[in-house]
Amino acid sequence: MTSPASPVFDWTGPLGLPRFTGIADADFAPAFETALAEHDAEIEAIAGNEEAPGFANTVEALELAGDKLSKVSSLFWNRAGTDTNDAIQALEREIAPRMSRHYSKIAMNKALFERVDSLYQKRSEIGLTPEQDRVLERIWKSFVKSGAALDQTGQSRLAEVGETLAGLGAQFGQNVLADEKNYLLLLDEGSDLDGLSDDLRAAMAAVAEDLGHAGKYAVTLSRSIIEPFLSSSARRDLRETAFKAWAARGANGGDTDNAALISQIIALRTEKAMLLGYDSYAAYKLDDTMAKTPEAVEALLGDVWARAVTHADVDRAELAKLITEEGGNHDVAAWDWRYYAEKLKARRFDFSEAELKPYFPLSRIIEACFDVANRLFGVTMTERKDIRGPHPDARVFEVSDANGKMIATFIADYFARPSKRSGAWMSGMRSQHKLSMPDGSTGEIPIITNVMNFAKPAAGQEALLSLNDARTLFHEFGHALHGMLSDVTYPSLSGTSVSRDFVELPSQLFEHWLTVPEILEKHARHYKTNEPIPRALLDKVLAAQTFNAGFAAVEFTASALVDMAWHTAGDKTDPATFEAETLKKLGMPEAIVMRHASPHFLHVFSGEGYSAGYYSYMWSEVLDADAFAAFEETGNPFDPEMAEKLRTHVYSAGGSRDPGELYQAFRGRMPDATAMLEKRGLA
Repeated sequence: MTSPASPVFDWTGPLGLPRFTGIADADFAPAFETALAEHDAEIEAIAGNEEAPGFANTVEALELAGDKLSKVSSLFWNRAGTDTNDAIQALEREIAPRMSRHYSKIAMNKALFERVDSLYQKRSEIGLTPEQDRVLERIWKSFVKSGAALDQTGQSRLAEVGETLAGLGAQFGQNVLADEKNYLLLLDEGSDLDGLSDDLRAAMAAVAEDLGHAGKYAVTLSRSIIEPFLSSSARRDLRETAFKAWAARGANGGDTDNAALISQIIALRTEKAMLLGYDSYAAYKLDDTMAKTPEAVEALLGDVWARAVTHADVDRAELAKLITEEGGNHDVAAWDWRYYAEKLKARRFDFSEAELKPYFPLSRIIEACFDVANRLFGVTMTERKDIRGPHPDARVFEVSDANGKMIATFIADYFARPSKRSGAWMSGMRSQHKLSMPDGSTGEIPIITNVMNFAKPAAGQEALLSLNDARTLFHEFGHALHGMLSDVTYPSLSGTSVSRDFVELPSQLFEHWLTVPEILEKHARHYKTNEPIPRALLDKVLAAQTFNAGFAAVEFTASALVDMAWHTAGDKTDPATFEAETLKKLGMPEAIVMRHASPHFLHVFSGEGYSAGYYSYMWSEVLDADAFAAFEETGNPFDPEMAEKLRTHVYSAGGSRDPGELYQAFRGRMPDATAMLEKRGLA
């Protein structure tokens, strides 16, 4: 067992950060040992307290317990996601099931649950504030949904299921990462590069050089490389090769094939739901959400699906016509859609992504994010170049409010690398709260991270973003603001600790400000000349926002519907057959594939976070479109009164109230889907 002096627990660096450079991979295992033992002792002290159960000695004590475990966990999972290696992956496979076992033990601690339950049963009599009532309710429900009310046999089996699921989820994610990391399509000068923009060529050359293939151009399965390649490569044979590799992640046979893992995960999730008294895993997951039931989810998705397929059929016919005009003699295939859609967009709106990207340098779009946050919420971001983050590429920012008071630390890690898992995400290294700490201090400010996978440019060059990349940056910074602006008392209610179908509201809503004309006019500037984006080009960009709407809606909605199908009824013993039959029943267009096919559907299978919950992006889109319409109705996208309501009832409120109540407090009513359908071009 390590001493308390472990560098993992030393968070006395500048801005209260860990001293990242002093933490070696070998430090994590002993740190977990110390932290788990200390958390066990804290839980036993709470459960065995001879005083009568009270809010302070039970609920608040639980809220503060596990500080060291939170520290080692946040640092370890950050490294596992952003800079992994064999040693970290081995520990990940070991620690994931162990953590599940640890928290199952807490949830099934009979004496502890009796204390929580006694408070919950008399909650209306003990003078709780609304936030105290909320945190007590959530803790009680968490215990019950974790098996606290089961008999000993049921609890033991539920713990076994949870532990096994944790290990399977970790392996699933590692398999996808391995397929992504191991794939490399090397291209040569000449016709191999036909159609590719200069910035994409430069990014591919930089990747190839980093991997020891100087003079070549590398197509990898990083989204920042593969998507622009599929959109611009004139070589249909190369598009097909790259696309098939991208679509086959997790389904290549051998040690990294995820089919068997999917079958086991689904079977165990179903068993878990049944043990807890639910008809399906989807019913279990949706119990504490805005949607409430699988039927409500399917009603929203079904309406969007029908509209999306209709639009996609029209778009496919136009793409087929374009292929014929160019002398092609083939149907529209999945590896053709992005390429010909980009051509059609260029023809219809007279601009291309390549023409647009020079006006979206990463540095400028970061500034745009920060500017919007300042104009809405008075937030100022100050980069601290003197502070080393968790990776040399990571950047550290001090976050202050309108009065100059520091309210958070923000860490941004923007570039792809082989040791980083794909995608983009926000996470919290530390949650905001206002409780009295054991050392006599009061509360803590949050430490929030954003992780992206933009193609890293060659030294001295600027990273240029697509419009979708820029939206991703805004999206994740919206999540970050939800964490950084949090203003609650209890850490378990802080920031993004809200229902899955509400958590995407702050992120997706923030995306809207990217395309506010005054933001684009100010920040979308040519990376070489600093000239603003031409008004004519800006008008075309805004007019094209709903272009290819059918494709985008089909690939997303298919993924969400398949996610729900996995977690409701049906025979899932053969994952490939189940997915194919589900898509056939839906009438999936042949030329479009799911945005995330099951073998690499990390949202759903690498953990339980978005399982039976991928729909939440669209549910939140109903909210975000309706919420932005509130600003549009004022005639000012930065209306101060509306921004203050938004901050108070959405970005700062965390999970302190029911999400429906929070939204009504902001908007004055519940949302409808009209604005979302119009935004997507599906009305």
